[in-house]
Order: sequence, then structure tokens, then C-alpha cells
Amino acid sequence: MNRLSFLFLLLLINSALFAQTDTAALEFTYYRSMRLPENKIDSIKYYADYIKGTSSQWPKAQVMSLRLYGFYYESKGDYSQALNYYYEALGGARKMNDIERQTELLTDLAAVYTQDTKQPQKAKELYVECVRLYKQMGDGHSLINSYVNLSAIYNHLKLYDSSLLLLQEGLRIGKPYEQRGEEDLSTLYNNLGNTYYWLKRYDESIVYFTHNYRHDLNGHSPSRLADLWLDVLNLADSYTEKGRFDSAARYADTSLLLANQLDSKSKQSDSYQILSKLAQRKGDYKKAWDYQGKWYALDTSLMNSETYKSIAELEEKYEARKRENEKLLLQADLDKQKFHSRIFMITASSLLLIAIAAAIAFWIKRKANRKLQVPNDLIVRQNERLSELNYEKNSLISIVSHDLSTPFASIGMWHQLLQNEQENLTPSQKKALDRIGQATGYGEKLIRHILDVEKAQTNQSKIQLENLDLRIFAESVVDDFQPAAAKKDIQLNLEVPDRSIYFLSDRQLLGRMLENLLSNAIKYTDTGKNVWISVSEEKDAVSIKVRDEGVGIQPDELPHLFAKYSKISSRPTAGESSTGLGLAIVKRICEELNGQIFCESDLGKGSVFTVVLKK
Repeated sequence: MNRLSFLFLLLLINSALFAQTDTAALEFTYYRSMRLPENKIDSIKYYADYIKGTSSQWPKAQVMSLRLYGFYYESKGDYSQALNYYYEALGGARKMNDIERQTELLTDLAAVYTQDTKQPQKAKELYVECVRLYKQMGDGHSLINSYVNLSAIYNHLKLYDSSLLLLQEGLRIGKPYEQRGEEDLSTLYNNLGNTYYWLKRYDESIVYFTHNYRHDLNGHSPSRLADLWLDVLNLADSYTEKGRFDSAARYADTSLLLANQLDSKSKQSDSYQILSKLAQRKGDYKKAWDYQGKWYALDTSLMNSETYKSIAELEEKYEARKRENEKLLLQADLDKQKFHSRIFMITASSLLLIAIAAAIAFWIKRKANRKLQVPNDLIVRQNERLSELNYEKNSLISIVSHDLSTPFASIGMWHQLLQNEQENLTPSQKKALDRIGQATGYGEKLIRHILDVEKAQTNQSKIQLENLDLRIFAESVVDDFQPAAAKKDIQLNLEVPDRSIYFLSDRQLLGRMLENLLSNAIKYTDTGKNVWISVSEEKDAVSIKVRDEGVGIQPDELPHLFAKYSKISSRPTAGESSTGLGLAIVKRICEELNGQIFCESDLGKGSVFTVVLKK
């Protein structure tokens, strides 16, 4: 080998070693970014930009940077952006057949759908894909974790038998690891206990909760007391349901003792809730009342602290935005001064005549700009202030509505408690109890509608499109409303073509829109009359009509019919409740589905609502 070839070989080796070292450093930066504390979340975007800059030399860097962007936006609460980046990263990992990255991203997506956008069905599909990939990799440890996550989703969907099968399979795989001291199956045992609890098989739930209790009693982990609290709380609940009140009382008292040691208001609140439930089952209603009062006081305190925290955050965001705007204005003034100095130097070096002309022109232009700048700055500041106020208003409405839900939940609990003792009530007391239940349900519905209509978007997550047969879909909606129509002796009529009409749309949003329209039609139609729903197909759209023989709408009220919180003079024929929010929600859903809605009405004869959705 000659000298030149030897030097060339050394150069190749050094380049390879450098590339290896650089790759390891990037991976270290990537994993370090994923573990940054909450107060350093903004740094994630910086590291994502940095790693993205190396993607031309190392293709995996592109997937890593996309996942970091997703994690950044998820931490900021922008779940739509987070999902977009996670899905883009998942596509890249699949192209490279990088199974490890795929499982990471599937877990990220499932977490967003479970915790943030409340779509457990979508999370279930992603965890199932994780299980398939872990089986392909032969990774037993990760497979057990996926079974545990998937079982929690099944429990949320009330598919308890499916959850139990998964957990039993996870236990079969995990036992050898546990015996060798390589795996802690506490979470799996806890999920097994919860699943048996929901199946009302309390003897088996107690076995697994007791196993965890003994395990944590002898443990030395930093979270030992918190784990023990959860174990005894679960045992107290299971023994209460089983009717073994002495054992339930022992564990419930222990849970409160541990909650006090942990100085956790949320844990104290949960413990008082179990103690109240136990006292109620034992028939000691005075004690149940006392515990319920302590539970409610703690729960309200927690709600209020969150409220004050949210308001403080709003104020801080406003002040921060104000400071940032002042900084930008100052920077703009400095830039303008630099620009003026440069113009002055160029002008001074020119001929005197040109300098005078340029100075006059500049002075006139600056004067005109100043005249325009004052109203422009005022408009900009007013728009920013209006935007801030609108954000504060929406946030405060959500906070207040959330706070109102707590007393309604408390009323609902006592309504349920009194219903269990109906045999001791007089007929007038039973009637009053029914009125309490109806009023509570109406209040909770009103709060949900207020929160829905105040959202910036009808559905903050992605629209879930599927190919629907509108003929079958309309039949299903009509069937659901037959009991409500029968109560008023109203005939529901469905007019659809003999053939199928397929249409790509979101099943949930379309169903909510039709349910609101059909509910209103029944509500405003007199006993013994008719309501029609018809579906037809045009060249590039489908049309859905809901027609009734109801009281109709005043002509001067039609232009404001779909406005938020609008109230019309027409009233439900049987005294049903009406929030005035349903049609505003319908219009927003219709716009979300790229459609339009129209209303025609004759006072005293009825109304026709027409929804036109483009294909």
C-alpha cells in the first residue's frame, strides 16, 4: 500500500469515527430533550431545530426532530399540531422500518388521544398496533406495558372481559420476569383488581389489591406511602361493595391517615368520599353527611385554587404580551433611527441641491407616516386587547362552568341517596325528588352546552372521516328518537331513496347535528302530529331535511336563529326545557363539515330545517 492510499484510508476511518461520535451525541441530545423539566419546555424547540439541521447527513434525525416538535406542542396544549408532527414522524419511521421509533410514536399518539383529546377508541387502535410490533421485536417487557395500557382503555370503554383477557396474558408473560426480579408487575396487578371490581367480582379484586398492599408495605420506593394509600383506598371500596363493612372501615381509616401524612388535599378528598359511601351503605346518614361535607369542602378548595391559578396565569400572559409589545415597539424605533442615520449620511455626500430635495421629501413622508402611525398603532393595540379580553372571557366561562359542575354533582349524589330510600317518602316528597333530578340533569346539560358553544372550534381534534350509508344512518337516528316521539304521540316519518347513499363524513358530528334538529322538532310539535326526516342526493352534495308540524317561528326572529344564546318567542309544546344553544351548536358543526343550513317556517304551521353538505 503506497503512502497516498494509506493516508486516504486513515481519512475514511477518522470520518467514520467522527460520524459515529456525532450520531451518539445527537441521540444523547434527543433523549435529554424528552426529559427536560416543565420550566424548560421552550428549549425543546431549540433542540428540535438543531437536530433537524443534521437530517441531510443522518435520515433518522428527521424522525427524531419531528417527534420533539410533537412533544413541544403537546406540552404547550396545542394537540392538533402535536398530532400532525407525531403522525409525520410515524410515517418517516415506517419508511425506514425503524420499529423502535414506531412504538415510541404510537405510544405518544395514544397518550394524546387518551389524556388530552378524550378519544379512547383511537388510542385503543394505536396500542393494538404497539402490541403487534412488540411481539414482532420479541420485547416482553414493553409488551407487558402495552397490555396494561390497552387494558386501561378497554376498562374506560367498559369492555371489561376484553381487558381481563389482556391482563391475564400480560401476567402469563410477566411472571417469569417477576420471579427473576426483572419486572415489577404492581401496575398490572392494580389493573387486574380494577377490572374485577368493574365486573363486580369483588373477591378477586380484593386478592390483587391485597397483593399490592403487602408488596408496597415491604417496599422502600420514594412513592411508597402514595402507593399504599391507593392500595388501601381500593381495598376499602371493594370491601364496601362486598358488604364487609368492618374491613372496609379499617382500610378507609388507613387511607385517610396516609393522605394526612402525605399532606395531599386531593387524596384526603378521595378518602372522605369512600368514607361517605361506606357510612351511607351502613345506614349511618349523619356520618355520611359529615364525611360528604368534608369531601365537598376539600374538592371545592381544590377547584378554587385551580381557578385562582388560571386567572393569575391569564393576567401574567396579558402583562407578558404587553411587555413584549413594548419591547418590539422600542426595537422598531431603534431600527428606524438607524435607517434615518444611514439616509442622512448618503444624502450628505450628494450634491447640495439633491440633498435639499431629498430632505424635504423625507420630511414630508415622515410627517405623513407619523399621522398614519398614530391611528395604526391604536388599531393594533385595540385588536390585541380585544383578542386578550376574548381569550380571558372564554377561559373564565370555562372556569366558572367547571366550578358550577361540582355542586350539581353533589346534588346528584344526594338525589341518588334519597332515591334508595323512596319507600319512606310520601307521594308529594317523591314528586319533589323527581323534580330535583330533572332540574339537576337540566343544569348539567346547560353547563355542557355553554362549554361547547364557547369553544374556538366545534371539535378541536381531527375530523374522523368514514364512508357512511346515509340511508342506514338516518334510520338509526330515527329509531333512537322513537321513544321520545311516542311520549307525545308524534309520528316520525323517514323519507329516503330505495338505494344506498354513500357519503364521506364524521359519524359523531353528523349524528350530533341531526339529533339536535330532530329533538327540537319533537319538542316544538303538538301531540298527535308528524315529524319528517328526508335524505336526498344531488350531483355534488347531499341534502337532509327535518320538517315538523310545530308552532313555527316568528319571521323577524329567523335571521338570529343560529346566533349564540339567542332566545325565540316560540315555546316547547309540553313544557320541555330549552337552553337556546342547540341551533348555535348545529350551525358550528355544519360549518365544520363544510356545509350550510337553512330554515323556512310558517307561524302556527311548522318549520323546515335543510342541511346541505358538499361531497
